[in-house]
Amino acid sequence: MARSSTQYDYLIKLLIIGDSGVGKTCFLLRFSDDNFTASHLTTIGIDFKLKTIDIEGKTIKLQIWDTAGQERFRTITQTYYKGAMGIILAYDCTEEKSFNNIRNWVQQIKMHANENVAKVLIGNKCDRPDKKISTEQGQALANELGIQFFETSAKTNINVNETFLHIAKEIKDKRLGEAAGAANSVKVTKAPAGTKKKGCC
Repeated sequence: MARSSTQYDYLIKLLIIGDSGVGKTCFLLRFSDDNFTASHLTTIGIDFKLKTIDIEGKTIKLQIWDTAGQERFRTITQTYYKGAMGIILAYDCTEEKSFNNIRNWVQQIKMHANENVAKVLIGNKCDRPDKKISTEQGQALANELGIQFFETSAKTNINVNETFLHIAKEIKDKRLGEAAGAANSVKVTKAPAGTKKKGCC
């Protein structure tokens, strides 16, 4: 029997950040709805989509927040960093400024997000002939930040699913590890063998 859409093993909140115009909304819509449109309104403030995926037999419900990249909305989106378990940093492969601003976005994460938040870097619009940021540049930045890197295209559906699956799996594995660590810590605090238990049972 198919599992109800309301049932899931993990609920994961993701945030997509980056300069305005890098294709965050198109990237999200390609993943959530398998749809692409070249003309859409700029995101005002923040919006989100839900999608349920399966990873290694576990049902993962993703709550993905799409943020506005404009400076004037940045104070609005700061409040959404706190509960984020994963953050996708996006730049436009055809726009050097958006690439150079990734470090500024990393500072925003350090200021407002959990220090253990999972991160991944994407260079969107990699299919464009006017590409200015090379794969090597993107990979070098990701190596500097210590995170995974994907070149993506919402238009031609390159590495869109792979990006979300990677970060969701990283978060799932981390949470399982934390749960195992908590269980082990409980075992350590058990009463020594031979200690009499109080109680009626």
